[in-house]
Amino acid sequence: MAILLLAIGVLALILINVPIAVALGIAAVVAMIASQGLDTLPNLAIVMYNGATNFPLIAIPLFILAGAIMNTSGISRRLLAFASALFGFVRGGLAMVNVGASMFFAEISGSAVADVAALGSILIPAMKKRGYPGPFAAAVTSSSASLAIIIPPSIPMILYAVMAGSSVVQLFVAGIVPGIIGGFLMMGLCYWFAVRHDYPVEEVFQLERLWSTFKDASLAFVLPIIILGGIFGGVVTATEGAGLAVVAAIVIALIYHEFDWKMFKAAVIDGGVQTAVVMLLVASSALLGIYLTEAQVPQKLAQAITSFTTNPYVILALLNVFFLVIGLFLHSAAAIILVVPIVMPVVTAAGIDPVHFGIIVTLNLAIGQQTPPVASVLMTACSIAKEGIWEVSKVNIYFIGVLLAVLMLVTYLPITSLGLVKLFYG
Repeated sequence: MAILLLAIGVLALILINVPIAVALGIAAVVAMIASQGLDTLPNLAIVMYNGATNFPLIAIPLFILAGAIMNTSGISRRLLAFASALFGFVRGGLAMVNVGASMFFAEISGSAVADVAALGSILIPAMKKRGYPGPFAAAVTSSSASLAIIIPPSIPMILYAVMAGSSVVQLFVAGIVPGIIGGFLMMGLCYWFAVRHDYPVEEVFQLERLWSTFKDASLAFVLPIIILGGIFGGVVTATEGAGLAVVAAIVIALIYHEFDWKMFKAAVIDGGVQTAVVMLLVASSALLGIYLTEAQVPQKLAQAITSFTTNPYVILALLNVFFLVIGLFLHSAAAIILVVPIVMPVVTAAGIDPVHFGIIVTLNLAIGQQTPPVASVLMTACSIAKEGIWEVSKVNIYFIGVLLAVLMLVTYLPITSLGLVKLFYG
């Protein structure tokens, strides 16, 4: 009953526009006072401080900053030119360029919202100008942007690793194959749409143009090699890799003579604000986590589910449905911080690999970014395209189907995500 009242209290505060982090903090403090008395108050500040001082979280503003520098210093433009030369001769090639650019941008920013904001402002107008319907352009941009949280580095994976006590690097490795599969399936879907609706061929394939655009973008290709090579090679941690990404992006921007101090200042502020929001969520969730742990809610939930079934695949099916529903109403950061600590005892009891489960959670939240009413990435794409959410969603359902197919593949064929992890880490 106490847990039900707590959930109702949090929901009521959110419905009257109290920020989620504040609502969590208020509900947790009231619950702790009600159960333990006022003597617990002096410890709350220490609990919040300890919850927010996780070293891996520093990577979040750094990856956001690296993505902002990449977008405003000519790096993104050069990559798009190369992708256009590579895929432009195929029917619907510009849509494939959109997906390919998102896959590459994902290796820098780790944020789907940053991806759709950066690339959408360039690609959506270009696609509409070439004769692609606005809803299709927005749908391709929106769904392919969610690859940014599947392909490493990924900000939601960093949050999951902190909440679940898992390895950030192993999660990054586990996301590579599902992200690539999702990207190529989306490209295939773009080709199907192009043939069915007679979308245009952009340009004749020219080896000379491909080579010239490759040379022009060659420095940009160094970025993921530096970041992912350093992380996977064990030279740097994920957090240090994020700092390395910022330095590399600045150096490349300076070489291109397109570094903008005004942009840099705006990116730093934006990264700081986004990180502050996440950190406040983490700190508030630490309070809630202490209360739930003392009330043994995760353990009771694990016992209830395992008494119903011990089959890990049935448990994963139930958790998939749960996270898909949660994704309709919560942003990915809030969903991870709120739910993961509660369900991890269930995952552990069922013998499910936490890295495998982390990719499942990430894919569920990638779908949640595309499904209203919250749908933060879809809303951003619709705003840029100046198209209605319903019209875009009617096209986007096909791309959501791709993400669902990848989710099922990862869920019931664990080797899809764990193959590289086992190869590199045993």
